[in-house]
Amino acid sequence: MSRWEGIDEFVAVAECGQFTAAAERLGLSSSQVSRQIARLEERLQTRLFYRSTRRVALTEAGTTFLQHCQRLQDGREEALRAMGDLSSEPKGLLRMTCAVAYGERFIVPLVTDFMIQHSQLRVEIELSNRPLDLLHEGLDLAIRLGRLQDSRLVASRLAPRQMYLCAAPTYLERYGRPHSLSELARHNCLIGSSDLWNFQANGSDASLRVKGNWRCNSGQAVLEAALRGLGLCQLPDYYVLEHLRSGALVSLLESQQPPDTAVWALYPQQRHLSPKVRQLVDYLKMGLAERNEYRT
Repeated sequence: MSRWEGIDEFVAVAECGQFTAAAERLGLSSSQVSRQIARLEERLQTRLFYRSTRRVALTEAGTTFLQHCQRLQDGREEALRAMGDLSSEPKGLLRMTCAVAYGERFIVPLVTDFMIQHSQLRVEIELSNRPLDLLHEGLDLAIRLGRLQDSRLVASRLAPRQMYLCAAPTYLERYGRPHSLSELARHNCLIGSSDLWNFQANGSDASLRVKGNWRCNSGQAVLEAALRGLGLCQLPDYYVLEHLRSGALVSLLESQQPPDTAVWALYPQQRHLSPKVRQLVDYLKMGLAERNEYRT
């Protein structure tokens, strides 16, 4: 005898308040439902209902048991829906956001490739360096870089992200190479969206507020200024790796490089992720992994 036997009948009777109504809901006879409930009570050695000629009422044990059984039913349905979604075609509107430069260079091309494969999907992408509120803006998905703060959202790690401190050889020839964090105070630092730069000192995270005569909230603009020898910069790997390989930039204070952060997919908390969001997140993860393998 299955340990699940009688569960559906029990929940139906508890929710309908009558054996007849529960039987109609389940497509069974009243006698079948009654037998299953009796067998369930016998297995549990507990009375679940007070019975009268017109209605039934839950006992204290029945009330407790109902809460657990409803969660079991919900979990079962969730599992069945999840398996069905594995073969479901992504369709409908998906609204998402990402930072401008990273979105243009990496995310938008991958989303475009994904849409070519799924013609029933529509996507609206808002590229913004301002972190948008997914719940307030009605967004399905956000791609965020670095450390996360919004605990209301579910996060899935898409790819690693490493920050580099670097400068052009022409700058280092004029002003010398820094050998410690304290020496950064005498260097011109090219400031992007934040003047607080992150490092690792004595095995712990360290933050340093830097100064300089140039500031712009565009990573690409910071990169161009660094390449022209205007100062030091701290930028993510996807801006600087090709220039470090070519020698156009030089990596500095590598022993104090901050730990890897990440590229994240964030979506609102919900019990079951829609096929369009889940499959796109999986596709982005795969595409970014291939890029990381290529760059190394």
